[in-house]
Amino acid sequence: MKMKRFSGLLALALVVTLTACGGKSSKSTASSTNEQVTQVESTALEVDKLLETAADLADQTITVEGICTHICEHGGRKIFLMGSDDTKTIRVESGSMGAFSNECVNSIVEVTGVLKEDRIDEAYLVSWEASIAENKVEQHGDGEAGCSTEKQARGEEGNTDAERIADFRKRIAEREASTGKAYLSFYFIEATSYEIQS
Repeated sequence: MKMKRFSGLLALALVVTLTACGGKSSKSTASSTNEQVTQVESTALEVDKLLETAADLADQTITVEGICTHICEHGGRKIFLMGSDDTKTIRVESGSMGAFSNECVNSIVEVTGVLKEDRIDEAYLVSWEASIAENKVEQHGDGEAGCSTEKQARGEEGNTDAERIADFRKRIAEREASTGKAYLSFYFIEATSYEIQS
């Protein structure tokens, strides 16, 4: 009888020990999983941080995460990711990947690709004016006004090509006066992969 009771207590102690170990092990696994998720998330730059450090990251492969606010209606080959507000936006081009999924819009999207710089200087503006004169301007968005999302990302004003060019000239002159640089830099990502997070 004593032996049965001792065996029962031993079995109970063994079950409690295994359950406690199992529970602890599960917690450790969950904790490790959370740490791994945190590490994965921390490798993606936020849009705001990317824009702050873009000059130092040009021509490098980066990963960024933001809310997709717009997909280009002309083939879906461009999306725009927003940071903390709509003044912090970066254009993403699909490159050889083809079109982006329409499911990107209003979702958090993580993009990996090469950060590229677009420079707008006097030569760029003269070329644009020549294209207008020859009626060879490539239109994006709503006619001459251009894509409103891209214009917002670049802080553009003006609703015609002439107004937009004048705005760029004014901004270039202001930048040259304050920094000595006679151009404006705008950055975009040439994507190699993307993933919709939510």
